[in-house]
Amino acid sequence: MAATLTMAAATSELRVDHLPSDPLLHILSFLDFRDLVHCSYVSRRLNELSKHNPLWRALCSKHWLLSDVDRLQSGVSWFCLFKQYYRDLGRYIQFYPVLKRAWEQLKSFLQQRCPRMIASLKEGATEVELNDIEAQIGCRLPDDYRCSYRIHNGQKLVIPGLMGSMSLSNHYRSEVLLDVETAAGGFQQRKGMRRCLPLTFCFHTGLSQYMALEPAEGRRMFESFYPCPDQTAQDPSAIDMFITGSCFLEWFTTYVHNVVTGEYPIIRDQIFRYVHDKGCVATTGDITVSVSTSFLPELSSVHPPHFFFTYRIRIEMSSSASPEAACQLDSRYWKITTSDGNVEEVQGPGVVGEFPVMTPGKVHEYASCTTFSTPSEYMEGHYTFHRLANKEEVFHVAIPRFHMVCPPFREPVVRTVNPAFILVALMTTLSSDIEFM
Repeated sequence: MAATLTMAAATSELRVDHLPSDPLLHILSFLDFRDLVHCSYVSRRLNELSKHNPLWRALCSKHWLLSDVDRLQSGVSWFCLFKQYYRDLGRYIQFYPVLKRAWEQLKSFLQQRCPRMIASLKEGATEVELNDIEAQIGCRLPDDYRCSYRIHNGQKLVIPGLMGSMSLSNHYRSEVLLDVETAAGGFQQRKGMRRCLPLTFCFHTGLSQYMALEPAEGRRMFESFYPCPDQTAQDPSAIDMFITGSCFLEWFTTYVHNVVTGEYPIIRDQIFRYVHDKGCVATTGDITVSVSTSFLPELSSVHPPHFFFTYRIRIEMSSSASPEAACQLDSRYWKITTSDGNVEEVQGPGVVGEFPVMTPGKVHEYASCTTFSTPSEYMEGHYTFHRLANKEEVFHVAIPRFHMVCPPFREPVVRTVNPAFILVALMTTLSSDIEFM
């Protein structure tokens, strides 16, 4: 009896080799590439099925963003194509699809809006070149940084810079994304900036964003920042930091998102780093006012507290307005509130020395700036207009409330205040509505 049961069990045993291919391939389609490779060692049948082209086509698309055209040009199977890319870029597999997609989105956008920037992009660096840079500076480069530079090795030293511009009166900033060789030449070993690699550079201001390659002097490993000398410290190497990203991946992909979604406007074929809150729009009658803002680290400091902002205002009259609605701006009024509760009111004629006339469909834009002694504040107010057809008809147009907040900042681990600056630190810098004429 026992022998009969054993024979029955043996004949009813479920063997993988006896299963049809379709359900097995369906099961294998849920595995990642590592598990799929492991399955290939289980049996001859699974070894054959695990190399099924559609499985690796999906994995090539997921990890390397490859298309049928790429596969045809390679002349090899999807499985072999995956292996080729893995041998070359396997250490970056968690970063590559995110960064490659970001680069492709950015290039597609620039091709339409700022085509001359495309020509400034450099071909990707090789593994050998990146290894040589690490040996040169004596520090390990993070894998997300290396991965991005395998795709594109920054850009040529040209204007405008890929990483955004800003222009105010006689002040101009445009940040170039440095290639790795130039970045290595600017690698910092001096006190206050030890083990910091420049990411960007501006020819006009000398401004750079840096990445910390080691957790030293109050910095966190791989975070990006603008250095800001502490003007009140006894030690000239005391450096405050405006933080711009926790790692290269976040820093770069956040910037690309802001560019391709239109968060940063394109002005004169350059990317301007103004931020527009979609709720920061006010309509009064036929006139709409919207505001975007930007923080300027190169004109700001933490010690003493001096935070410089610029704002760009767009005034638009509806194209459906009647010709009789034509009007002219006479004056502006601001109510400015700082984060410590201080309120200041400012009023004056025109805007940046101009008195724009608004007619149906017309748009007037201008930029101005303001400084504060607190890291965040908001402004709101109104413009006063008169009708061209009747100067006695005077009315107000609302300016929506807009907030200006500087990036998070951090002080060095040790700082000793210079007594000569104690009085300065105690003084309160009143905010001012500065209009460039």
